[in-house]
Amino acid sequence: MRPRVYVTQPIAESALFRLKEIAEVEVNHDSSRILATPKLIEAAKRADIILCLLHDTIDRDVLAANPNLKAIASMTITPDRIDVDEATTRRIIVTNIPAVVTDATADLAFGLMLAVARRIVEGDKVVRSGVFPGSQSNHLAGVAVSGKVLGLVGIGRIGQAMARRARGFDMTVLYSDPRGLSGDEERALGVTPANFEELLGQADFISLHPALNDETHHMMGARQFALMKRSAFLINTSRGPIVDEKALAQALADGRIAGAGIDVYEHEPKIERALLTMNNVVLTPHLGSAVMELRERMAHVVVDNIAAIAEGRLPPNCINPSIFAPGA
Repeated sequence: MRPRVYVTQPIAESALFRLKEIAEVEVNHDSSRILATPKLIEAAKRADIILCLLHDTIDRDVLAANPNLKAIASMTITPDRIDVDEATTRRIIVTNIPAVVTDATADLAFGLMLAVARRIVEGDKVVRSGVFPGSQSNHLAGVAVSGKVLGLVGIGRIGQAMARRARGFDMTVLYSDPRGLSGDEERALGVTPANFEELLGQADFISLHPALNDETHHMMGARQFALMKRSAFLINTSRGPIVDEKALAQALADGRIAGAGIDVYEHEPKIERALLTMNNVVLTPHLGSAVMELRERMAHVVVDNIAAIAEGRLPPNCINPSIFAPGA
């Protein structure tokens, strides 16, 4: 019997075509908003497998909605919004995707840095309103990115990708990471290790790339913003709760820092209201992996996982493989 799969938002057509060959598929066709929890619970009641995206919250209530739910096939690298322990207890398979978003996320982080420093979004709004200040007007003068100091908090895959991009802008790159790199790796990337607080005080741009855990939750708060240069900018494309959003809004309002480029939020999809009114903040709706070619590749990985589940095999990207252990 073909499994019933509920897809929480549209995915690449080529992947959806493959999925329909092996399953009965229902798709929520509204890609403009996150599916509300009550609707997700109702969908779970009529599905064997839920194909969900990073922004979907699969909590205890969703998992308990259907005693016959077999799997949660997620298009995310780290299942922050899935109660994996509860799923495992209920013998529900949870799958993810490999770390394939490195370059796309680094591109966006660098784009946010350029956009907020050079006031690109403000310029776009001004032109569309019919105002053209003149090619040498100071009306929208921003700050340079080339030759400045970039501080990377976290030097994993995306942090390293940022360092490589910074070379093209002749930037000095500092990094803070408890794991660190070897001397050879630092030389190859052209980065210099620094104490976290030293980095905050020296960098012109601070780009956040740590994993979200108990230690990094609110690692950027009022005290840390007070250590930054008043001329410095914060860029966050990692996870929203790493930043105390209220403290960020206050630091910006007080002129404690110069601006911010933000793609992830503490309480997604809600955003601290004050940030929405600030011209020195560029906001994007969690677009880190929003590249069509990449999203298509990600969707096919999820379909690979579902195909394995449908055939009774261990999926290639299973988070809780203990379910498949003999005697489990």
